[in-house]
Amino acid sequence: MGQHLATRVEVQRDQRQRAEAERSERKEAILGFLGAAQRVELILDRRKLGLAAPEDPEDEKLHDLWLAKKAVELVCSHEAAQAAHDYTDALHVCMRNTVVTGQSTSKRERRYAFMEAARDGLESGRPRIRR
Repeated sequence: MGQHLATRVEVQRDQRQRAEAERSERKEAILGFLGAAQRVELILDRRKLGLAAPEDPEDEKLHDLWLAKKAVELVCSHEAAQAAHDYTDALHVCMRNTVVTGQSTSKRERRYAFMEAARDGLESGRPRIRR
């Protein structure tokens, strides 16, 4: 009986550790994606304000963003992966189009959808943020 209980406790501890490691991996992918998205958003904001572009090439930033999105697809839920793809696609369209026509609304909606999917994926248990 005592050995069975000890084994059960060990299994539960192992499951908790594995779940925490998976959550940490999801969090790392989400933060990497958000960092790449923020760098693209900076370029778009500077372009909209008529300021000089940062030193780094825009194509490199887009490449980093698509790569970070793939990390989200690998370790996060389907919902978070889809939201990351939609947000990445909206940013890509904004970067490639020099004429801004209502793209910021779509970009903002896609960012919000990703943030909520990511929060759900990290099991924050917190209410949605009004935006």
